[in-house]
Amino acid sequence: MPMIRRFFAGFLASALCVSLAAQVTERPRPEEWKQLVPGARFMDRFLPMPDGVKKSHVWGTDSIQNRYVDNGIEQDDMSFWGGNILQTADGKYHLYVCGWPERSRNGHMFWPNSTVFHAVSDRLSGPFRIQNSIGKGHNPEAFRLADGRVVVYVIDGYYIADSENSPVWCYQQFDFDARDRNIIEGLSNLTFARRADGSYLMVCRGGGVWISRDGLSTYQQITDKRVYPAVEGRFEDPVVWRDSLQYHLIVNDWLGRIAFYQRSKDGIHWVTEQGEAYVPGISFHKDGEVEHWFKYERAKVFQDPDGRAVQMNFAVIDTIKGCDQPGDRHSSKNICVPLNKGLLLSVLNEQPITASTKRIEVKIKAEPGFSPQTDVDIESLRFGSFTEVNFGRGSKPLKTRKEGDDLIVVFSGKGSGIMPDEFAPKLIGRTTNGELLYGYARLPYVDYAPALLSARRPQYNKEQGLLKLKISNFGLSASRPSQVEVCCGGKVIASGDIKPLSPYEEVELALKPAGTATGADSAYEVIIRTDGQEQERVLFRQPAAK
Repeated sequence: MPMIRRFFAGFLASALCVSLAAQVTERPRPEEWKQLVPGARFMDRFLPMPDGVKKSHVWGTDSIQNRYVDNGIEQDDMSFWGGNILQTADGKYHLYVCGWPERSRNGHMFWPNSTVFHAVSDRLSGPFRIQNSIGKGHNPEAFRLADGRVVVYVIDGYYIADSENSPVWCYQQFDFDARDRNIIEGLSNLTFARRADGSYLMVCRGGGVWISRDGLSTYQQITDKRVYPAVEGRFEDPVVWRDSLQYHLIVNDWLGRIAFYQRSKDGIHWVTEQGEAYVPGISFHKDGEVEHWFKYERAKVFQDPDGRAVQMNFAVIDTIKGCDQPGDRHSSKNICVPLNKGLLLSVLNEQPITASTKRIEVKIKAEPGFSPQTDVDIESLRFGSFTEVNFGRGSKPLKTRKEGDDLIVVFSGKGSGIMPDEFAPKLIGRTTNGELLYGYARLPYVDYAPALLSARRPQYNKEQGLLKLKISNFGLSASRPSQVEVCCGGKVIASGDIKPLSPYEEVELALKPAGTATGADSAYEVIIRTDGQEQERVLFRQPAAK
């Protein structure tokens, strides 16, 4: 009988692998991507993994033998998944990662019962050693509050403690206010970015954007649709972060095994850059050898003091998840891959750049180990909109001058592709040694902390014959006088003025609707404009639960 049970268990496992194999789809790339130059893709920023201990004849398929077993976190008797790193003042690196015994029933699919571990290393790339466990949970992401407390998010809740090394963590749950919008694909696999005032922006798995005033208080949904690229894909594993200039977002199409890279000045409105953010095979050694993991998921970043991503962590597995069975040669771990962090750039032109701009002056800041005055191949530089620079076009350098240790490059204004909505033009080039240079420049005339006016669903008071409309400012600065329109049935039925609102201030307007096409179940479209520019357009199809 035991032999029969083992036979059927093996048969079912094989059948599962066959069915799951059909879930891997090769996504066709846009034809224009063939014209992208080095530095256009986010994945061009990945650097060789730091030298470590190589081993063969360890668990895993042949494609990952001779790997760095001391990179990230790896144990023969444990499977690991997810996790990101925080650093403390003593220089230690703290990885919050989930895992489960490799011999657990159902193999990798035991993940709903995973435990969150606190692991520590003296090096950013590991090896990380488990110091203690925090509690049950999956897909953790850790972040630090303005008061220094540490939050470790897990699916359906979070743990909080006074510091990274706290022996006791308290489990709690976030509160969410959908603000009359439909929640996009549920509230799981959340990712967080701290805003300049200590508040937090969150992106959920479905691509909705939420804001909490301090990271713990109620998260308010701002968007009414996903902010991901408008392409075919089964999206999950978003990771969002903010540097000193802009927000960054990477989301993974797990079915197609391709990720996309987006940028934003406010965390609400995003542009998508061409090319893959990452694909299988991005973990490589200095000698060119590649650790060919089957899946790279749960990407997380470690940032430098300027907010630039200097390392990316991935949960990796050597096979389809359902094929990882108890006690077999398959498993998963967390790996660390360094990133080219890019340059610190700023545009010196005080006036907005237009098609008639003759010269564009860009300052390249010197940093420890990098002298722009000697290390930059000036002729290789191209500057302008990513839509131009990523294809080798853009403005060309005319001359340079020194400013202290920094270098100012004067570009021709011709061909920059910079439009009125540009907030972070891009530079691509090479060092004198042929290494990649890239960066995004701050524009002195752009507001990087704009007001974010957002409306709730209009409420019709039949007795008063009025539409009540609440509008809040979720931005980091006071709003300007603005206007709002309420549409129903394709027609404007009410409009009004919005007074300037301080950050997080709310106002309720009482609008007199035209006509009678209003009611509790009416579909409303609300449009907010400032200085004639549309700030928000949201369609409330029907009353939504909070």
